[in-house]
Amino acid sequence: MLRVALPDRPGALGAVASRIGSVRGDVVAVEIIEREAGRAVDEFVVELADDENLPLLLSEIAEVDGVVVEEAHPVSSGVRDRRLNAYDTAALIVAERTPSDVVRALTVRALQELDALWAAVIDISEVMLIASDGPAPGAPWVAKFVEARRHELPVEETENDIEWVELAEWDLVLVVGRPGWRFGTRERDRMAALARLADARWMDVSERESRLSRLSRDEPSVSRSPPVHRRAGSSESPTAMRSAGAR
Repeated sequence: MLRVALPDRPGALGAVASRIGSVRGDVVAVEIIEREAGRAVDEFVVELADDENLPLLLSEIAEVDGVVVEEAHPVSSGVRDRRLNAYDTAALIVAERTPSDVVRALTVRALQELDALWAAVIDISEVMLIASDGPAPGAPWVAKFVEARRHELPVEETENDIEWVELAEWDLVLVVGRPGWRFGTRERDRMAALARLADARWMDVSERESRLSRLSRDEPSVSRSPPVHRRAGSSESPTAMRSAGAR
């Protein structure tokens, strides 16, 4: 996978594709990551006949006027259809029936959709890891990083290769990292969409549990258990979910 910065003008994309073809490379996917101030950042998925041709490929692309190869990464998962991936992600998250399962599914799909090394859902106020996929840093480091970004303070690590988004309905934060590979505008938009999807699922789960709770109260019962304080009608309290995440 190549991430290339190039002039946002007619012919620039074709010139890059031509250079890829000159070393027997096959462009199997292209995605626009950013467009701003007369420049664009495009991501190419390229199949090479021989991996030894990679240095030659990079030098050929660099010969195009105004073009800079920002990053080059091997892709082990093969070519994917990002639009189909989005449908798959929505279907998987909507299928989950409890808050704990929703956040677990969210971390798995965020890691896959954003080509990340790790993804985690963190309770910042409690400094607790709720769910993660991949080798995520410890909750204290992630919480400190997010708080610094919230207040626009300097952070120790490169800012562009770690991204985060609020899960407003959950009072949690989704954080994703991929060292050495910055996030573009389109990817941040995709991450925000994942957060909105998770928030919508939280509301669905809460409403469903609220309806079930009302039905159970309407039914005659010999004995009732003591009430349990829960968030917004959900059958799974934040404390229980955080305990499950801590385990």
